[in-house]
Amino acid sequence: MKLTTMTMAAVLLPLGLAASPAFAQDAPAHEHKPPNAVEEEQVSGPFDIAVNFAVVSDYRFRGVSLSDKDFAFQPSITVSHESGIYVGVWASNVAPNAGDDVEVDLYAGFAGGDALTYDIGATYYVYPGASGLNYYEFIGKLGTTVGPATLGATIGYVPSQSNLGNRDNIYLGTNVAVGLPGTPLTLTASIGYDEGGVFGTKKTDWSLGATATVQGFTIGASYVDSNRFLGGLAGAGAVFSISYGF
Repeated sequence: MKLTTMTMAAVLLPLGLAASPAFAQDAPAHEHKPPNAVEEEQVSGPFDIAVNFAVVSDYRFRGVSLSDKDFAFQPSITVSHESGIYVGVWASNVAPNAGDDVEVDLYAGFAGGDALTYDIGATYYVYPGASGLNYYEFIGKLGTTVGPATLGATIGYVPSQSNLGNRDNIYLGTNVAVGLPGTPLTLTASIGYDEGGVFGTKKTDWSLGATATVQGFTIGASYVDSNRFLGGLAGAGAVFSISYGF
């Protein structure tokens, strides 16, 4: 599906709180390990490198399909320091636009915390060959665990930029993941609200799904929807994913 530059810019508004598989509200998932999260770091040194490869049936971001409901391949690499500082790069194919069909996200931030985790960072979204779509976003995240449930909240702020029609935007999102004891299954749910500065209209999106870890692979399925249609790109749909990280 061909999109105009302004339409694609309105659709391409990323990142959020620890959305593991890319079908969650805040995909892409720029995963990194906060300090003290991995014991081996005390032995292997102050740096940790995380590599992940994922395939999704539909690249959904905050309820909107950025791959025109087609499959997407999404590799990423994150380098974290024991101080909490991290940098990384994530990529995905997207719907062809202005002669380009690739998104590359360059991100960095600072994460930490124990009972209450935090993550403060920024992402620069790059569309090689279509520089008129590039933009940046600042992200703040909080997370905690209550019994078997992991709860998260995020706020994303996109300052006014010429590539996005000189309008700013705020996105608020929450998510929950509940592991089922004795099984490899985790149930997930999310809901988010878009203030409308980029999409041109206020928007609410939500998802319900489940993931399972089998032989090192994470397999996921989710129902994603929103209260907007956006040319069919934000309608209800099922999304499947499989990823492997090390």
